[in-house]
Amino acid sequence: MQRLRFTKMHGIGNDYVYVDCFSQPKPDGAALARAVSPRRTGVGSDGVILILPSLTADCRMEMYNADGSRGEMCGNGIRCVGKYVYEHGLSRNNPLRVETDAGTKTLYLHIENGHVSAVTVDMGEPILDPARIPVATSAPRVIRHPLEVQGTSWEVTAVSMGNPHCVIFVDSVEHAPVQQVGPLIEHHPFFPARVNVEFIEPRDRRTLRMRVWERGSGETDACGTGACAALVAASLLDIVDRQATVELRGGPLTIDWRPEDNHVYMTGPAEEVFTGELLWPR
Repeated sequence: MQRLRFTKMHGIGNDYVYVDCFSQPKPDGAALARAVSPRRTGVGSDGVILILPSLTADCRMEMYNADGSRGEMCGNGIRCVGKYVYEHGLSRNNPLRVETDAGTKTLYLHIENGHVSAVTVDMGEPILDPARIPVATSAPRVIRHPLEVQGTSWEVTAVSMGNPHCVIFVDSVEHAPVQQVGPLIEHHPFFPARVNVEFIEPRDRRTLRMRVWERGSGETDACGTGACAALVAASLLDIVDRQATVELRGGPLTIDWRPEDNHVYMTGPAEEVFTGELLWPR
C-alpha cells in the first residue's frame, strides 16, 4: 500500500479529487474514481482528475467520471488543473497549456495576490458534424431533432466540445425531469458513445439557466463543456447572443463564442477545498 496524496477542488460545485502525478506514481484512475467518488463512503466527488507530465504541454489531464468511465474533457475540471499547477509551482506559465483527450487547451489565468481567482479557457471550435459528436444519423446537423424517449418526443440539439452533449430547451429548469429523462437519453442508441444532457431555460439575450445530467456521474451542480454547448446551441437558434452568462446550480459561467476564430471561451472560478491522503495499492 502507498499513501496517495490528493487535493479536493471544485469549479462552481463541479467537484473532483485531483492527484499530482508529477511527484508520485500514477494510480489506476478508473478504480480510484469508483472508490473515492461516493459521498457517504468515499471522499465524495464527481470523479477523479490526474495531473501528469506532458511531452507537448505544461501538463496533461486525465479525467474519470464517478463510475470509472473515462471522460475526454471537463471544463470546470480543467480550470482547477490550471489553478493547481500554477499555485503548486508545477508551472508558472501564463497562458498555460494543458493536454487533454480532446486536444491541448490554452488557459489564461486571472492572478490576484499570487493566487488564481478565475480562469479563461480556450475550448476550441464546437463540433456540429454528427459523425464526430457522435450521433447515429445521416443528417448534416442535429438541431431541434425529434428524439422519442419512452413515448415522449424531445427536441434535441447535439454539440461536441471534445465530448458529446445533447441540449434541450425547456420552459423551466426547476421543473425539468433531469433525473428521470437524463439517464434515458445518456444511454439512448441515438448517442453511441453516451452523452451529457443539458436542460436549458432561456432568460434573455444574455442569460441562460441550466441543469445537467453528466455522462457517468448523474446530475451535477455544473458542467463547463455543457455550458459551452448550451451557448452554441442557443446561438445557432438565435435565442441568445454569442456571449452570454450560463447560470448553473453551482454558480455562473461566462461563455463567449468568438466569430474571429470560431472558438468558444469559458471563464469561471476554481477553488481548492482540502488536501488529504488515502491508502492505495501500489
